[in-house]
Amino acid sequence: MDLGVDTGVLKVVMLVVLLILCLSVHEAAHAWAALKCGDPTGRDEGRLTLNPIPHIDPVFTIIVPAMLLLLTNGAFAFGGAKPVPVNFHRLRHPWRDMSLVALAGPASNLLLAVVFLVLYKLFVQTGWYNGAAEEVYERSRDLLPQVLRGAAHFNLVLTFFNLIPIPPLDGSRVMAWLLPDSMRGAYLAIERFGILIIAFLLYGNTGFSRMLNSTINTVYSWMYDLLPFGRR
Repeated sequence: MDLGVDTGVLKVVMLVVLLILCLSVHEAAHAWAALKCGDPTGRDEGRLTLNPIPHIDPVFTIIVPAMLLLLTNGAFAFGGAKPVPVNFHRLRHPWRDMSLVALAGPASNLLLAVVFLVLYKLFVQTGWYNGAAEEVYERSRDLLPQVLRGAAHFNLVLTFFNLIPIPPLDGSRVMAWLLPDSMRGAYLAIERFGILIIAFLLYGNTGFSRMLNSTINTVYSWMYDLLPFGRR
C-alpha cells in the first residue's frame, strides 16, 4: 500500500528519533556512573533517565543530525546532547572516577551498536523480515533494515568519536587520569580550543578522519561476522 510518504524522508526521521534515544542512553550512562562513583548531581538534575527531553539540545540533538542525514541521503549522522553535570569534588576518587564516568557513555553506544546489529541480522539474515523466500540482498535494501544498520553504524561513530583524547571529549577524561600531575593542567587547558582542533582533524586534510572511518568500518565488519544469525 502506498502511504504517500517519501521513504528517504521517513528514513531520516526514524534515524533522528533513534539518534536522540541513543544520545539519551549515552548521557544517562554518564549520570548513572557518576552516581555509582559518589556524585548524585546528574540524578538530582533529572539526567538519570532515558526520557530524551532533559537531554535534548535543539541544535546538536535535532537540527545538525537531521541536516547531515538529509545531505548524505541517510548515510551519515552525528549529533550531541546536553552534557551531564558532574561535580568532580563529590567523586570518591576524582580523577579515576571521572574517567569511569566518561567511559560509560561510549560503552553504552557500543552496546547499542551490538543490539541494533543483532536485530538487523535477526530480521534480514534469518528471513524473519519480508519472508524467508526472498533474497537477503533485496531484504537488506528495505527501510527497516536500513534504519537498523544505520543505527548500529552511528552508535559506533559515537563510540569512537567520543574516545578521541582531545578535551572536552570523553577520551580526554581518561587521558587526564593517566597523565602525571605535572602535565595534567597544560593538557586540560587545551579544552578552550578543543572543538577547533577536532574540527581541523576531522575536516582538514590530515588523514585523521580517514583513519577514524577505517577504524569504525573495521569494527563494524568484525562485529557483523562475530554476532549471531549468520554471516554476510
